[in-house]
This record gives sequence, structure tokens and C-alpha cells, in this order.
Amino acid sequence: MKKAGLYLGIAILGLITLAAIFAPLLTSHDPYAQNLDIRLSVPFWMEGANPDHLLGTDQLGRDYLARLLYGARVSLIIGVLTVIVSGVIGITMGILGGFFGGRVDDVVLFLITTRLAIPVVLVALAVVGLLGSSAVLVVLVLGLLLWDRFAVVARSTTMQVRGLDYVSAAWAAGCSTPRILISEVLPNILSHLAVVATLEMALAILLEAALSFLGLGVPPPLPSWGLMIAEGRDFMFFSAWVIWIPGIALFVLVLAINLLGDGLRDLVGDSR
Repeated sequence: MKKAGLYLGIAILGLITLAAIFAPLLTSHDPYAQNLDIRLSVPFWMEGANPDHLLGTDQLGRDYLARLLYGARVSLIIGVLTVIVSGVIGITMGILGGFFGGRVDDVVLFLITTRLAIPVVLVALAVVGLLGSSAVLVVLVLGLLLWDRFAVVARSTTMQVRGLDYVSAAWAAGCSTPRILISEVLPNILSHLAVVATLEMALAILLEAALSFLGLGVPPPLPSWGLMIAEGRDFMFFSAWVIWIPGIALFVLVLAINLLGDGLRDLVGDSR
């Protein structure tokens, strides 16, 4: 039963990833093509639906299924790239602090404490608002703001393994410090960091959607799910599906990532 959530998360995330990758094969419509003659066409389960547009069209007549599929690409790419940026920063700092201790660890703890005192959403809003919205800027801003969990987990797990036999054996064999950190310490703490990566990816996707909803994330006409929700809010009382279709998609994606993270956490806990 413990692994049921893990398998469900993998299945849902895998389906969404495949849908994003093979979006051109799943729909023949261009997510950017506009046709005002068919604007706000209803989805297939509603009366008067257009059979050529299964999920209807938005306020500019763009196919909603196409924008949903291509929007999955935007969310996944931003989530993965943000995890890579924040992971490199946080894991490097955590391993150095946990392995060397002393003043190095003091500096790392100071940086972690300083980062925790910074409100992520407000800083992201301020930076993106000043520098302008772009996918690259969103990734960099989120990556530079979401490294603290990686640092905390990497530091604590490194402190646990630095005194173990295989590390001592590497020292005795004359291995250099960088080689010990990369070849001995890092592989043995990756399971814990993988759990953190899933949590940070889900958070990054939600923050990107929030920024896009406020008009400070991915710039239009890119089909971001947050931007789709923002564009449909003026029609939510008469065409509510333009809000809840991307909203449900965002919920399912974040749920799948969290299920995957919970499953990995249970596996890591059972293996200890």
C-alpha cells in the first residue's frame, strides 16, 4: 500500500510528460493560431461543441487542447530547470558545509538563514516586475530562491556519512577531496536529495503559474497554464471551463509530483 502512491504518481507524471513530448502527434492544431469566428467554443461534453476542438477554444479562438498540451511543456521545463539550478547551488553549499564543518559550515548556515528570511514570492514578483517577464528569468529567479532545502538536506546527510568507513577508506587510498565528495559522498545522499527535488519541482511549477497569472511569468502567447487561467478569468462566470480545465491540469500535475515525492520518502525511510 505504501508504494501505491509512488506508482500512481509515476503513472500520472509519465502520462503528462509523454503528452507534452508528443503534443504535435496528439493534436493537429497550432496553439498560437487564432480564429475569432470560433472564440469560446465549448468542450465536447457540452451542447453545441465543435468536433474539431475537443476542449473548445479560448477567447481568441485558439484550440484549448493544443494550448493545454503545449502548456505542459512549459510547466515541466520550468520545473526541471529550476530544480537543476537550485539543486546545483544548494547541494554544493550543503556538502561543503557538512563535510568541512567549522567556519565553512558557519558561512553555509548564515547563507541558509539569510535565504529563509527572504520571502520568495515577494522577491520573485519584485525582480520579474523590474526586469520584465521571460521564461529564462523565471527559471533563474526561482532557482536562486529555492535552494535552501537542498542545502539543509545535503548538509545534514553529509554530516552523517563523512565519518563512515568508505569515506575513511577513500582518504586512506589517497583520493583527493573533490573526488571523495563527488564519488563517495554525493552518490550516498542522492536518495534524500531526490525527495527534495520532487518537492521543489512542484513548488516551482506552482510559483511559475502564480507569476504567469499575475502577468509576470511566462510572456504571452506562450501557453502557460497560469497564463491560461489569467486569460480566462474575465469569462469565468459564463464559460467557467476556461478556468477549471487548466486549473485541474495544474492540480493533477502537482499532485502527481507530490505523490512521487511521498513514495520516494517512504522508500528512503524503509531502507535506513
